[in-house]
Amino acid sequence: MTSRGFKATARTSSEARAVARTQTLIKGTNGIGTVRRTTLPGGLRIVTETLPSVRSATFGIWAHVGSRDETRSLGGATHYLEHLLFKGTARRSALDISAALDAVGGEMNAFTAKEYTCYYARVLDTDLPLAIDVVCDMLTGSLIREEDVDVERGAILEEIAMTEDDPGDCVHDLFAHTMFGDSPLGRPVLGTVDTVNALTADRIRRFYKKHYDPTHLVVACAGNIDHNKVVRQVRAAFEKAGALKDPEAVPVAPRDGRRVLRTAGRVELQSRKTEQAHVVLGMPGLARTDERRWALGVLNTALGGGMSSRLFQEVREKRGLAYSVYSYTSGFADCGLFGVYAGCRPSQVHDVLRICRDELDHVAENGLSDEEIGRAIGQLRGSTVLGLEDTGALMNRIGKSELCWGEQISVDDMLARMASVTPDEVREVARDILGQRPSLSVIGPLKDKQAAGLHAAVS
Repeated sequence: MTSRGFKATARTSSEARAVARTQTLIKGTNGIGTVRRTTLPGGLRIVTETLPSVRSATFGIWAHVGSRDETRSLGGATHYLEHLLFKGTARRSALDISAALDAVGGEMNAFTAKEYTCYYARVLDTDLPLAIDVVCDMLTGSLIREEDVDVERGAILEEIAMTEDDPGDCVHDLFAHTMFGDSPLGRPVLGTVDTVNALTADRIRRFYKKHYDPTHLVVACAGNIDHNKVVRQVRAAFEKAGALKDPEAVPVAPRDGRRVLRTAGRVELQSRKTEQAHVVLGMPGLARTDERRWALGVLNTALGGGMSSRLFQEVREKRGLAYSVYSYTSGFADCGLFGVYAGCRPSQVHDVLRICRDELDHVAENGLSDEEIGRAIGQLRGSTVLGLEDTGALMNRIGKSELCWGEQISVDDMLARMASVTPDEVREVARDILGQRPSLSVIGPLKDKQAAGLHAAVS
């Protein structure tokens, strides 16, 4: 691949004979909810979910690259590249790319995470061929010109500044650093001012060439679509760009690893003149492939996932100490995080921490009641279904599943797995996760005495 996209090569006789492999992964009812996968010669995977009752379609391409794939000197390169793929190809200028989707009322965007990147467009079903052509052109034909790198650098630095102005966001980056240290998972997805300023067009092109090979990509499409038509249109777009070079290439496997997170009792404080103190108290969680993740999801929902959750009731409803308080989980290929966030007045930070710590310790020792577990399962099942009511959410589900797990699970099977979680499983995972010594991250206007007390709060 050159700076003008994937380098075209002559088709060999073996390539000409190579055929795509198609599988039905989930068989829907009367064609509704059917999920299919086609693997093209060249290693590109295409997964689709059919929903004939809607008039929209969402098309996305997932790349098997995130900020954890960056070296320290490449910090922010994945996110920088996400921006640059919108800046123009040999066929389209940046204005052409945005105008094409605007002209049909479509939506187009992208996001970068620690382990993957996604580019997507949502359009009327009749405009799906246009969305496919534009997004595929961006992924295979980005120019990554020097002048675009220089211009976009300013926009990214402004994005970093905007994030820095929101301590409620920053505290989660601080907590990642508290838990993972100066490792790829501990560094911010956006990079820093210094690393972004140091990135050059040449280094970003090399990063593009390494990580945007078709074997590292998953195409996902959901809505009122025809799988075979999507496959033909995607294949035509990639072949036109000369991207499917090696007919014997196979897709990369989902991430694996043996990282064991042993962080305990670490405290990181960042003093700022803010109106609130922003707090995250947490500990190592579970990898996304861990079978106990279903029980952890129920535990998380009961602890801090809604208005009836323990943390919401104890911190906000009974005492009015915070407006926002919740728990969350983050699962990566080989490790995970469990965290509790609260935003409160600086004078109340010790009270909030004490209550949160008491609740975590109590649940670790005594578990949750059967009533709490039943309510959490019902909430989790309902929110899962309601969250899949649009084609964008469906595309995200099948694309991420293919990239991160290499398999698909039907909604009915997901709901059944949630419903099958037992109180004993929830209590066991509570002991394993919440029984660990927590770490703490705080951003706010903290006095010296407060800071000393915060260190004692996790001892």
